[in-house]
Amino acid sequence: MPFKLDEVDVAILESLIKDGRKSFRQISREIKMSTPAVQARYERLVNIGLVKGVQPLIDLGMLEDEAGAKLGNVRSKMLKHQNVKIGKNMLVKMSCDFCEGPVPDKPTTLKFGNFERFFCCTSCRMLYKEKYRGRIESLSGKNQ
Repeated sequence: MPFKLDEVDVAILESLIKDGRKSFRQISREIKMSTPAVQARYERLVNIGLVKGVQPLIDLGMLEDEAGAKLGNVRSKMLKHQNVKIGKNMLVKMSCDFCEGPVPDKPTTLKFGNFERFFCCTSCRMLYKEKYRGRIESLSGKNQ
């Protein structure tokens, strides 16, 4: 007998397709259902064989070797299932979350909630905090 997906199953799958790193709590808030119910539904989807696993989606355009040679070409956005060897000497090119400029080896960071943002300088971090103060405070659960 085939298993019929309902709107809750579809909502969970759509949420995970957007971002497979989401916690059951985050998904439960999105679809307005309890966290244990979301977890039970997810486990059922795994047990029936629909969800086989969660895989990282790697943007190869961000990787380069120590000499600065890019791994992925400019047109290769987020690509799946590639035979690319990622090693410990690979570098990830990061851009500032405010000005989108290059981030140095020792970035300035801002942590709030479950998030960590990276900046090229303290000025960009300050401007980011100012621009997104309300969101940061609501995610941190405190007034700064």
